[in-house]
Amino acid sequence: MLSILPGFLLLPISFSLFALNLAFWGIVVTPLGLLKLLIPNAAAHRLIAKLGRFCYRGWTRVNTGLINLFNDVDWQISGEQQLDKESWYLLIANHKSWLDIPVVSAFAAKLIPEPKFFLKDQLKWVPFLGTGCWALDMPYMKRYSAATLAKRPELKGKDIETTRKSCAKFRHAPTTIINFVEGSRCTEQKQKLRRSPFSHLLPPKAGGIAFTLASMGEQFNAILDITLIYPDNQQNIALDMLMGRLKRVVIKAEILAVDQHVMGDYFNDAVFRENFQQWLNQRWQLKDQYISAYYQQQQSDTFKQPIRC
Repeated sequence: MLSILPGFLLLPISFSLFALNLAFWGIVVTPLGLLKLLIPNAAAHRLIAKLGRFCYRGWTRVNTGLINLFNDVDWQISGEQQLDKESWYLLIANHKSWLDIPVVSAFAAKLIPEPKFFLKDQLKWVPFLGTGCWALDMPYMKRYSAATLAKRPELKGKDIETTRKSCAKFRHAPTTIINFVEGSRCTEQKQKLRRSPFSHLLPPKAGGIAFTLASMGEQFNAILDITLIYPDNQQNIALDMLMGRLKRVVIKAEILAVDQHVMGDYFNDAVFRENFQQWLNQRWQLKDQYISAYYQQQQSDTFKQPIRC
């Protein structure tokens, strides 16, 4: 453990190593995307996807190793007992830091299939990033604004159809799709701006998860609701990690059914849309209550500790 070293020494070293890890695997995976473009063969694409998953696992393992190397971390994980790598999951989670992605990836490594993130369709044309993500089979989604649909009504429903085609490959291999439902990292300032009714969360945005379910809901075996807490690092979580100050990572997993509460026509059925929003808000209320209870329990345990003279 290098956490005994001063933070100002750890910061440039840890940042450089995380950046090098990302750059290395980015360079490795980009040619896979190019090969995928040049070889229009289904069997070759499956092999490339397998190699891509290997690269993702490599990136995740090194990240996890670096987190543990620079920090004396207590990983507290619950609810993972019924998970398996042969199922299809829609993973929804609260969002506190850019560290959430490596943390969720570390959680997924031995429990569920490698996570996939929905990306905007425009990103596929970005050099290296687009080809790399395509090689990793990250799904692209193309959304049309209300103004565009007003001008071109024939495009209505095309976005979902495009996403379905992008996700068609997931029928052949177990997959986890991640959606950070709040749409942004939760901060006190953002809570005030959005007038959040929650103590620890931003209001959830239903549109993205509804879009995902409309695109490939029948493929999911379950919804995996993840709650992330960094109890000892409230403000600058990623910076604290880079400086060796990350103490605890709490991950609570809850498996939810893919049923009538989440399956329906969100964009055209007003009744279903309202019910779906209520369902998601209820999930966020429970998540907020769990986080509050966790902090209260920690505070109670602190008070119970004997005073040392």
